[in-house]
Amino acid sequence: MCDSPNRDERPDSAEPSLIVVHGISLPPGRFGGDEIEALFTNTLDWDAHPYFGEIRGLEVSSHLLIRRDGSVLQFVPFSERAWHAGESSFCGRRRCNDYSIGIELEGDDETPYADRQYEVLQAVIRALCGAYPALSPRTVAGHCDIAPGRKTDPGPAFDWLRLYDGLGPDKGVL
Repeated sequence: MCDSPNRDERPDSAEPSLIVVHGISLPPGRFGGDEIEALFTNTLDWDAHPYFGEIRGLEVSSHLLIRRDGSVLQFVPFSERAWHAGESSFCGRRRCNDYSIGIELEGDDETPYADRQYEVLQAVIRALCGAYPALSPRTVAGHCDIAPGRKTDPGPAFDWLRLYDGLGPDKGVL
């Protein structure tokens, strides 16, 4: 666990009923550094790259980060609210942070995600669906879906059919 201070209690101890898939790279298009962890733990050196000036002071987090090699870092316990969705809504229900689990994939809109990331993401979703009865593959959305016009991730490079194929009835989820 890599604790993020960017979290708080879920209102009314809300149980997760949505999984939000994100894509992130810092700086944009660069993979493998420690900048994502630094952003989520409020330790990013804002002067280390010109792009960081655009996000200076941002306080965000996610429950999980899945690196390109499939390694997973957890920043916020699932029982708490991570600050990943911003202004958002899903099926008419606003404030997605209140009732969602945010999963960041190290990637961007243009670069295909790694095979291992799909395998790990599918395993994580299966485990979460087993732990939280309100979760299912039908309650998995992209950041682009809950904040259209504001966010584009995980982007066109993300293969939704590949994700869903790995969550089919023969996989123990649907």
